Amino acid sequence: MVSIINGRVAVTGATGMIGRQLTKILLEKGIEVRAISIDQVKGDPLFDKIEHIEADLRDFSSCLRVTKDVDAVFHLAGVKGSPLMTKMQPASFFTNTVMFNTNVMEASRRNGVEKFLYTSSIGVYEPREILQEDDVWKTFPSENDKFAGYAKRMGELQAEAMQIEFGWSGIRIVRPANVYGPWDNFDHKTAMVIPSLIARIASGENPLAVWGDGSAVRDFIHAQDVALAMLVVMESSEVRPVNIGSGLGISIKQITEIFKSFLPNLEFAWDTSKPTGDTKRLMDISRLNSLGFFPGKSLKEGIQETFEWFTKNSKKLDGRYNAFRESQGN
Repeated sequence: MVSIINGRVAVTGATGMIGRQLTKILLEKGIEVRAISIDQVKGDPLFDKIEHIEADLRDFSSCLRVTKDVDAVFHLAGVKGSPLMTKMQPASFFTNTVMFNTNVMEASRRNGVEKFLYTSSIGVYEPREILQEDDVWKTFPSENDKFAGYAKRMGELQAEAMQIEFGWSGIRIVRPANVYGPWDNFDHKTAMVIPSLIARIASGENPLAVWGDGSAVRDFIHAQDVALAMLVVMESSEVRPVNIGSGLGISIKQITEIFKSFLPNLEFAWDTSKPTGDTKRLMDISRLNSLGFFPGKSLKEGIQETFEWFTKNSKKLDGRYNAFRESQGN
């Protein structure tokens, strides 16, 4: 089986939060990269000297075009937003996610791509404190992640079907936890907790209203660590799904304390009339650790770094594709 180090690699969702980190790492390793996104990249130094194809992956002919003549595909393209947006605009999650996955995976198979990494999600899991890979198909996704969770599960089933019928042994599946970092979705109306807080702080909001009582525990991991872990999984012989998380449970209250550690005048107002969400969702990362990977960036370092990046680069986010705005005709 070809090593991606010696091959040509395509990255879907290359302009996204994880996609940019992965593209940068691949280039630093001297790997030939084809970057694929729906966003334009003119004037972006990361993509200036590599092949970039602007494509809508909901169109199958585009997927056939962008996966042609490559040895490996990292399929990162997807829809990212808060649990509230999952409930308000479930079709924006479900339909787009299913179309991306079905088209890119089938096009890659038809084009004879040897290695394929499918990016699933923590959303495939039931409400449970410790999330272990082999438990997924014994359960149902959380109601808070129902539409996104089932859409990602369908992609995992498609990968399994490809392995069974076509003997496609190069497929790998990863399930990232709650990922954050530069180039995240910072739209406070649709974003997850860390980027939403960053955007609202940068806008001058103080105190910040936060839903629930802050007791909910989550597993947060920086996009750079996710990208590095993806490379490890892709080059491994592990054909089972692999969790990518920190393995550390951090409460929303602790997140606010991290912000206050470098912004001491910041205040938070807890709205306990609003739902807190699932009590605890923490990934078991023993399978990832067995492959020799351990996340390296601390949450405090990552949050402060992401906040500083956003305050300097927020205008670069203008005009990016947003599935929620598109569905509303905006």
